[in-house]
Amino acid sequence: MGNLSFNLKDKVFVVTGGSRGIGLEITKMLLDQKAKVAICGRKQEGLDAATAELNAGENLLAVPAHVARSEDVDGLFNRTLEVFGRVDGLINNVGMNIVTGLVDADPGLWNKIIDSNLNGTFLCSRQAGQIMREQKKGKIVSISSIAGRRSAPFMGIYGVAKAGIEMMTKVMAQELAAFNVQVNAVAPGMVRTKFSEPFWSNSEIYEQIIKSIPLGRIAEPADVAWTVLFLCSEASDFITGQTLMVDGGASAV
Repeated sequence: MGNLSFNLKDKVFVVTGGSRGIGLEITKMLLDQKAKVAICGRKQEGLDAATAELNAGENLLAVPAHVARSEDVDGLFNRTLEVFGRVDGLINNVGMNIVTGLVDADPGLWNKIIDSNLNGTFLCSRQAGQIMREQKKGKIVSISSIAGRRSAPFMGIYGVAKAGIEMMTKVMAQELAAFNVQVNAVAPGMVRTKFSEPFWSNSEIYEQIIKSIPLGRIAEPADVAWTVLFLCSEASDFITGQTLMVDGGASAV
């Protein structure tokens, strides 16, 4: 699949949380497709490490930003426009979770998880939507999760945030359809990243997890990234308001 072309040469993408995990894999693939990419992250050292690893020269822009702060989001998009002149696609990839029950959750923890996952996705999508509406063209792709559809104890706040992202995807898709902007989401099950390492690195837990996945394995970051690239390409121009499940068939059971 490495030589698959999505016709993204010189297109400009913003990838939030693009310095690690799924976001880094998406950024790598976009750069392989000869796209230009602006990534953001909260920690400068993480951005520096990703920039060194990606080694993409002037095709890569790294901007420190916390997506739940509107002034940071303004700065991210203003800098991207300043350097690259347009925004063809936004990938809302930033996400975090702290395992906690809902009933006993600290309200501050609720705010932190909702901020990172849902509010950040709103602020970035709002900015991108305004830019793309003017351009009369664009793609917004958000990373959701199977947790947004399948309730699980101690994953509740994260699940609520991801369910919110899926509804936001539908609403924005309708609002932006007249301007030739497609808005979709990708919902993975478990992916082999640092984020979920406590689960997949334990062989007993892993065996339990894959029993519920018809394809018999968890997702690799590339499984998610290929789907995102499809939704960023002309091949998906008639798809909007959808959430594609990338879960090895788990939700089909």
